[in-house]
Amino acid sequence: MKKVLLFISLLCAGGLAQAQKVVEPNTSKHQEWSKPYPPFQIAGNLYYVGTYDLGCYLIVTPKGNILINTGLAASAPLIKKSVETLGFKFSDIKILLTTQAHFDHMGAMATVKKMTGGKLMVDAGDAQVLTDGGRSDYAMGGTVSVYQPVKADKLLHDGDTVKLGGMNLLMLHHPGHTKGSCSFLFDVKDSRRKYRVLIANMPTIITDQKFSEVTAYPNIQKDYAYTLNSLKHLHFDIWLATHGSQFDLLKKHKPGSAYNPAAFIDKKGYYAELDGLQKEFDKKVSGK
Repeated sequence: MKKVLLFISLLCAGGLAQAQKVVEPNTSKHQEWSKPYPPFQIAGNLYYVGTYDLGCYLIVTPKGNILINTGLAASAPLIKKSVETLGFKFSDIKILLTTQAHFDHMGAMATVKKMTGGKLMVDAGDAQVLTDGGRSDYAMGGTVSVYQPVKADKLLHDGDTVKLGGMNLLMLHHPGHTKGSCSFLFDVKDSRRKYRVLIANMPTIITDQKFSEVTAYPNIQKDYAYTLNSLKHLHFDIWLATHGSQFDLLKKHKPGSAYNPAAFIDKKGYYAELDGLQKEFDKKVSGK
């Protein structure tokens, strides 16, 4: 009888291990996602600590720091090195945020959370996807997790403010790309002036299906339309994005170049990016 119980126990343990299995998608076609990029000061107390294309941002305050996005699963040591290269302690990260719950921005979140003890705050629309490691994502989900599952410490809703050390980050619910995609608006300043910064979650369309066929996300078309309209009416000085390629990171900043916030004041580029996404959305809706 004991042998039978032991056998059943092993089967259950094996099933649990299978359920928790994490298989990150192949990123060999996106070498820029994992390629290290020298960290630098964007403006005031805002710094870039991501890779050549995966935007990760550090906001430094007297009460601790905020990290937005973590890149791929293997990016944790890279981000830690970037933070320390800038002269800050990795353990001083108190709040963790993300612009969307996809593996290329959430891959290292569970590890970074464990390393820093930071509190993870996410848009409520992505809460479930985080807890199952991406399995329930409408477009990229499946039978196994694509990143280590992690539970949020606090759920955020449109218009909520994340506060730490005098910083106030306004979270804007910008769904479509994921159900809980979001952007952040906040102010930073240097010795010369204050800058209104937007870290925008540009709503690229990732599904090949018609919107009406995405049964796991019945409001997808409505959400994309809402987000595109919302992004067109925001006021800011500097804009950044979830992917460096979306805001021309490599053109605006060369590794080793001097501090230059003005390089990221580019409303023409912002509206050009939105215009391209709007055309993509309209084409999708029309079925052409």
